[in-house]
Amino acid sequence: MGAGIIMDSIGQDSLGMAPADDHDIGEIDLSDADIVDAMAHIPGYLDISTEDFRVLYHLTYHNAMDRLVDGIHAETLMRTGIALLPPDMPMDQAAQAIVASGYKGLPVADRDGRVIGMLTETDYLRRLEADTFLELMLRLISDTGELSHRCHETRVAVAMTAPVTAVGPNADFRAMLLAFRRHPGRTMPVVDGDGRLLGLLLRKDLLGTLCR
Repeated sequence: MGAGIIMDSIGQDSLGMAPADDHDIGEIDLSDADIVDAMAHIPGYLDISTEDFRVLYHLTYHNAMDRLVDGIHAETLMRTGIALLPPDMPMDQAAQAIVASGYKGLPVADRDGRVIGMLTETDYLRRLEADTFLELMLRLISDTGELSHRCHETRVAVAMTAPVTAVGPNADFRAMLLAFRRHPGRTMPVVDGDGRLLGLLLRKDLLGTLCR
């Protein structure tokens, strides 16, 4: 596994790090007041305690979620045919590659093809000392020379986000969701056991599975 990759999984972390907390993803904690209010809207007498109601809700929620996302894995959602950026590429050339790809960022790989980072639009903003694209546009209007110099002279390895959070091809929905919770970007590499790119996982594709 490449040293620049953090692999996310449920119950196991390939780099020896503590696994991400997957407790009740998306589930709402019910208070006794919530339960009593809900039961008051049901005609008749319910012979069930608030604690039993809470356990029933917990089991029902997870059964429904398991049914909804059953069979969804990274390899079935990932985009393939993704271009890799070399770490010594100038940022202005990398920007052209990212725009041509249609994605918000691309993986950066070493000479052996192992993913060592991600270069995203956010990395450009950070490197160009702007918080938003609107602020960047205003700076471009006032001083194009400085920004052009920063992109032309800076190599991808300097600006990329590393280590990069990635998932394996067999990562299920819960593992992918947890990985995106740890990783603020919109795209995430899917890699094999050696850290080589298999595809790119888009956050919008993952969330889109809930609307099937």
